[in-house]
Parts: sequence; structure tokens; C-alpha cells
Amino acid sequence: MAARQDASAADRPAFDLAAAVKDAGFAALVMLGLSVPILALRSDQNMSNQLVLAQRWDSVVLACVLVFFGRIAVAWLRRGKAAAPSKPFVLPPVLARTGPPAALAFVVAYPLLMLALNGPLGSIKWIDNFGIQILIYIMLGWGLNIVVGLAGLLDLGYVAFYAVGAYSYALIATQVIPATYPDLGLWAFWICLPISGILAGLWGIILGFPVLRLRGDYLAIVTLAFGEIIRLVLINWVEFSGGYAGISSIPRPSFFGIPFNASDIGFAAVFGLEFSPIYRTIFLFYVILILALLTAAISVRLRRLPVGRAWEALREDEIACRSLGINTTNTKLTAFAIGAMFGGFAGCFFAARQGFISPESFVFLESAQILAIVVLGGMGSLAGVVIAAILLVGGIEILRELDFLKQVFGPDFDATQYRMLIFGLAMVLMMLWKPRGLISTREPSIVHRERKAISGSLVKEGHG
Repeated sequence: MAARQDASAADRPAFDLAAAVKDAGFAALVMLGLSVPILALRSDQNMSNQLVLAQRWDSVVLACVLVFFGRIAVAWLRRGKAAAPSKPFVLPPVLARTGPPAALAFVVAYPLLMLALNGPLGSIKWIDNFGIQILIYIMLGWGLNIVVGLAGLLDLGYVAFYAVGAYSYALIATQVIPATYPDLGLWAFWICLPISGILAGLWGIILGFPVLRLRGDYLAIVTLAFGEIIRLVLINWVEFSGGYAGISSIPRPSFFGIPFNASDIGFAAVFGLEFSPIYRTIFLFYVILILALLTAAISVRLRRLPVGRAWEALREDEIACRSLGINTTNTKLTAFAIGAMFGGFAGCFFAARQGFISPESFVFLESAQILAIVVLGGMGSLAGVVIAAILLVGGIEILRELDFLKQVFGPDFDATQYRMLIFGLAMVLMMLWKPRGLISTREPSIVHRERKAISGSLVKEGHG
């Protein structure tokens, strides 16, 4: 064993320090060019409302130094490593059996754990900002995963369906129901939830027809334009959407007709509890949890049906898919419609949770973040979407709790201002070390004799 280790160490080529330093210097120069307009100069307003420039050259120097030595460290770690086909990562049988049920049990008990640890008032932040927020993006990621991960259609305008669902609920609950059937006001959310999904699915079909012949970058450009068109319509059609002012006083979800207020018919009074806003927060958590699990269950079921196998065939090779007699028009339209439907459900919940929506809630950055969750998690992988959503959404939210950083960088330091920098850094690191996503393997849709995991290197889109 010792002789084998000595032989492998002898076969490894020597570390070329000069080449590594040259490469690191070039990377530091690139970082310098990017840092000057972003980090070096910052515009602030003084007490006279005048725009002044604050110089932060120390941050530029720190960033360049970190890039320089980080690049050298990467070169040292990669020395002598040849490109080899990726091996499928398979969980141990015990963990594969007990992991998903244990994770689901933790998620179900999460609000109760936070309530026990932080009390009614302190737990609202952890249940809402972390639990509910992460579950919304998990549901959105699973919905987009049908379009991108299974069907292989690059969609950069997914936030448009999110907006359609949100505005459908907001307009029906604030205008249609009060003017026609005001007695149904407490049931507005439950009535509008399927309507929002259906309307978003119809818009998915409307988007699908013009892009039937498009693939790759062209499809991405058209879907990006579709998302921006929806946002601009919401901004400029003031009579319909309220423009930049948005729609406020959106009814909150009720407990199947029982409102969460302090009245005699409220949730707390009906069940003999002391009034607290924590009840609504916990209820919203379980509502979005059920919606997310429903999205996952339907996705898994559809993937095993003929339509799901048609999506995967379309993703791998559209020409071969047509040669097999598969109707690619219906296949694309079903992928857009079903993915958009889940986006509409999430949008309806978002509007009900916030109580206020505006076009600024549905910018392109939202689509980019949802797509990043799907890509970084591993396209086609439900578990990967969950992990990526926890890291990206929960990681950014946790920055708000890192008050100790103010003791290091000064009292004016706000870690949330660097969330996009951290987001971009995570994207770069993922493309370097895990270009196919955190989970680049998954089980095949159909198992004939022996169940085997397929490596991402064996198929086109990085999953099998």
C-alpha cells in the first residue's frame, strides 16, 4: 500500500508555480477591472440630499488579494488531475430509505420546533422568512423543472406565470368577488387558487404556440421577452393593474371560512385560544408545504407516464423524438402549460401571503433566481432543487442575522448588500466544480430488471 502511494505521488507532475502565479495575476487584474466600478466607488446622499461618492479602495485590494491566492489554491488542488468521466453518486441504501421520510418529518415539525425555541413572536420571522420563503421557491423550482429539466426547454420568463397567478387572485378577490358574491369573501383564496393555476396554464399555452420551432438561445430570448412584456403591461395598464402602485388590501387566506383576526368569529375565538398572528403564519406554512408536495408528487407521476417519457425524449433529441412518431407540438405545449400552472399556484399563494403586489415583485431577477435553483440543483432532480433553494434563498436570508460582521467591518456594514455578489460567486464555483448541478444523477423513469443510477456524463443535459 505504501509503495502504491509512493508510486502515485511520483507519477503526479510537479506544481508549476510560475504558470499558477501568471494565471492568478491575470485573474486579479480581471477582478480589479470589475471591482473599480462596483466596489471602489459608491454613491450616497448626504444630509443636504446631494449625491456624493464614497471611495472604498480597501475593499478592492481585499477582493483582488483573495482572487489571486484563491486562484493559486485552485491550481494547486487541480495539479495532475486529468479530466475523467463523472461517476454516478449513489446514496447508501440506509440513507436512501430513511433520508426522505426524516427530512419530510423535520419540515412538518419545523414550525412547532421554532415555536418551542423562540416563542410566538420570535418564531414568526423563522417560519415566514425562512420556511415559507424557501418553500415558495422550491415549488417554483419544481414547476420550472418540468419545462427546463424534463422537457429541455430553456425558459427565462417563468416569472410571468408567477405574476399571472398573483394578479389573478388579487383582481378576483378585491374586485370581482366583492362586486358579485361578497358573502364568499372568506373563501376567496380557496376559490381563486385553482382559477389562478388554470389562467397561468392558459398563458403557458399561449407562450408555447409562437416558440414551437425555437430551441436553445432563441427560445431563451423569446421567453425572456415574454416575461418583460407581462411586466410592462402590468406597469402601463394602470386601470387594470394599478401600475406601479400595485394592488393592496388583498384578502388573506382563511381557515376554510374562519378568518385569522381578533373578532368573535376569528380562529383564536372559535378554538378557545389567545389571539396571536403566529396561527396565520403556521397555517400559511402548511398550505405552501402541501402545495409544494403536490407539485412534487404530480411531477414524479407525470415523469413515469407517456407524456413524461415524451418530455425526456424531446430533451435528448427532438429529431429522434419526431422520428419515433411523438407529437412534439403537444409535448411542448403540455410542458409549458403544466409548468406554468404550478407557477400560477405559487403566485396566488404569494399574493395572499403578502397582501400587496406590484410589478416590481416580478422582475427578471426572479426568473434568473428560479432558473439558477433548477440548474445548480441539477436539472431533472427534485432533491437538487430543494438543496439549491435552501442554499440560495435561505443563505441570503441568513445574512440578515449575521450582526457580528458589523464588529469586523464597521457599524455601517450591511451583509445583504453583497447578496448578489455571493450569488454570483456561488454560480462560478458551481460551474467549476459541479457543472451538472449538485445532484447530476437520478433514477431512470422505467426500470425493466435492475434499478441503476445513470451518470450525468452519459446523457445530453446532465441527467439520466
